[in-house]
Amino acid sequence: MLISNTKHEITVPLNDLTAQYISIKSEIDSAIERTISSTAFIGGEEVKQFEKEFADYCEVKACTSVGNGTDALYLVLRALGIGEGDEVITVAHTFIATAEAISLAGAHPVFVDICEDTMLIDPDAVEAAITSRTRAIIAVHLYGQPCNMTRLMDIAKRHSLKVIEDAAQAHGAYTQGQRVGSLGDAACFSFYPGKNLGAYGDGGAVVSQNEALIERIRMLANHGRLEKYLHQVEGVNSRLDGLQASILRVKLKYIDKWNNLRQKHAVAYLKSLPDSKVTLPTIQPEARSVWHLFVIRVKNREQFQDYLKKRGVFTGIHYPIPLHRQPAYQHLKISEGSLPITEKVAEEIVSLPMYPELTHEMRNRVINSVNSYYSHS
Repeated sequence: MLISNTKHEITVPLNDLTAQYISIKSEIDSAIERTISSTAFIGGEEVKQFEKEFADYCEVKACTSVGNGTDALYLVLRALGIGEGDEVITVAHTFIATAEAISLAGAHPVFVDICEDTMLIDPDAVEAAITSRTRAIIAVHLYGQPCNMTRLMDIAKRHSLKVIEDAAQAHGAYTQGQRVGSLGDAACFSFYPGKNLGAYGDGGAVVSQNEALIERIRMLANHGRLEKYLHQVEGVNSRLDGLQASILRVKLKYIDKWNNLRQKHAVAYLKSLPDSKVTLPTIQPEARSVWHLFVIRVKNREQFQDYLKKRGVFTGIHYPIPLHRQPAYQHLKISEGSLPITEKVAEEIVSLPMYPELTHEMRNRVINSVNSYYSHS
């Protein structure tokens, strides 16, 4: 959707959920009306069908929906029996939900550094961090690109560890011809509205080739029960609403089309942005990113963002403060400089507008604004 600014030039938002809704409005409105008419607001046929369709999409045997992506991670850890005294290796370059889930399960998050080219978890750092207390690795498929799952699965096999895919930003991505979500012991998805597959509120899911694991997670997410009033364990309340499931079923039909449009925008950015001035994203040869975000690295970030904003181009930062430097994790006593690549990247990253509904004119506005900044600086 084009928005005029005071100079009568187009404005390019970082994301535009209104444009997506307008493109599928009749189907979304019909799905919502159908769900309200059925009064199946918790559970019901829409949830059941979405779980089946999403499992098929991810090329896995089973899926259970949950309340949000954070719960998805927590419930997997709990279902795997990971808790007090255990360590789980992951990255500090991610949203806090990844580490929150580890702490909520009673385990200890162990942060390792990332590879500078992909900004994804460094398998060598993972192996170096393994101790007798390590139980699992959470591989975060950040910005839409899968981690090096071949290396991570090999490390996990040799050390008898579980691998959990945090796929909150990678719906539909591939690596070595396999869908994200089908590679680890389980994979966790978020359907936060801004995701590649986003609901109109919170939502999440866990997928796996292990059907028994999914059934245990389903039970834990529904107060520890599989049938009414018979509780096998103490669980939690983390269920996908019927309304959200109906919306996600509509959107699931379009996700590959939308991901292809993101790919088209990414190719245009990669071809047209000044790689001698900015650090462009690097995609592993075996991976197919779904470009949840298009993240570049620049010097003088604040000045760069301010320049683009004045030209009607809005940007973001994902994420400016690594988890090990957050006040919430100061009790871990991780010294500054202990994750040098993570800390370096956090000072330079900028997310450019990236969503399927970007028009050619809007995309060129972004490209021309970046190029203009460097031609004048």
